[in-house]
Amino acid sequence: MLLKRLYDPKLAQASYLIACQATGDAIVVDPNRDVDQYIRAAADEGVRITFVTETHIHADFVSGSRELAERTGAQLLLSDEGGEQWRYKFADSANARLLHDGDVIEVGNIRLGVLHTPGHTPEHLSFLITDGKATDRPMGALTGDFIFVGDVGRPDLLERAAKMKGTMEDSARALFASIQRFKQNPDYLQLWPGHGAGSACGKALGAVPSTTLGYEKIANWALSTDDENEFVSMVLAGQPEPPKYFAEMKRINRDGPRSLGGFSHPPHIAANELGALLESGALVVDTRPAKTFATRHVPGTINIPLNKSFTTWAGSLIPFDRDFYLIVTAGDGHIIDEASRDLAMIGLDCVVGYLGTDAVDAWHDALESTEQVTVSELASRIDAGDVQVIDVRSAAEYDAGHVPGVKHIPLGSLPDHLKEISSDKPIVVHCQGGGRSAIAASILKANGFSDVANLTGGFGEWEKEGRKIEGQDDRKTG
Repeated sequence: MLLKRLYDPKLAQASYLIACQATGDAIVVDPNRDVDQYIRAAADEGVRITFVTETHIHADFVSGSRELAERTGAQLLLSDEGGEQWRYKFADSANARLLHDGDVIEVGNIRLGVLHTPGHTPEHLSFLITDGKATDRPMGALTGDFIFVGDVGRPDLLERAAKMKGTMEDSARALFASIQRFKQNPDYLQLWPGHGAGSACGKALGAVPSTTLGYEKIANWALSTDDENEFVSMVLAGQPEPPKYFAEMKRINRDGPRSLGGFSHPPHIAANELGALLESGALVVDTRPAKTFATRHVPGTINIPLNKSFTTWAGSLIPFDRDFYLIVTAGDGHIIDEASRDLAMIGLDCVVGYLGTDAVDAWHDALESTEQVTVSELASRIDAGDVQVIDVRSAAEYDAGHVPGVKHIPLGSLPDHLKEISSDKPIVVHCQGGGRSAIAASILKANGFSDVANLTGGFGEWEKEGRKIEGQDDRKTG
């Protein structure tokens, strides 16, 4: 038996290639859109991909299952659990075999036992792995977004991302029941989850790539809690806001992702064409660092820095049905290829061209900058009543403590709430440290708000200086 873990650090997402080396048959579980990596991995190991499957309808990246099956001629296997609303709409057209609790997938001498483990999503499956050449007992399980290292999959996404109201508690109770059932497996069972630290599919995922059921019974709060009501309260408390694009991912993956046939290289656009693009109303995203953009940028462009949070904010702020252009810092093609791949992984396939930083330099004296204000300057302006302050942090951050009287609009929702902001009064935006508010400032300026400033150091600096704070815990300083 061969088990190979393929991990994408930007998505904090794990896929698995499992093969029977005796027969050369292999299955890929939870592939992402970069399907070439699985084809290469199989070729390197001298095996052929005969099956492709996934644990559930993913919310945080576009699935590669359909395309990988098409490219390799493999049989596509999809969950048929969870009810009509969460069945794969493309299953028939893809000639998929539908999976149910208790089914067995035979990959040469390797057996994958299908377990329906709802809670994170209604259709979620886990797979018990047995090396039939050695024993009839399972050695491990692929748990997808069911059980992680140190945590479990969040049960609130249907309500908070897919907008299915009133589903959180029922999902949490389904998750509890799935855990209790799964705990009956032997403690030696190895667990290989679908995500690691940094994923928004749980609250506090561990960075260790695998674990055992016995260890999780000791160290994972969710497996050591036997009271259902206590579990429901704990699993729903403190869940971070899901990225806005999660709802779009659920729809794409349920209805059927289109095949890419490989990632494309967008055409280079000459620097002197930027003005015409902006004049035509084109969306241009400048991917340079926030401080660089704030110092000098082309009016009308928005800033989403190409860093570890790039896909989160791009997926939340760029429309999925609109063409757009990128400004990147390097001209050798490597950076634009990286950015285009990252965007395609979450379904943003409409990068129609890119420009280099020479396009920014060409604007010379027409370049703009974003004003930076200090905490003391902001405090004085608030006292004078001549400024509107917008806090773009998450709801949990805002509730825990905020500048008194400020307006709260989370960054991911900002484009939907522009009409709530006055254009007659100067604006200061802030987040916790300055990163998200820099993006917010660029969006406001690109949408016609001319007098916009960013708070240097954000709320963290406000708090550090001992200024007055309001919040859920009624903290008061200053």
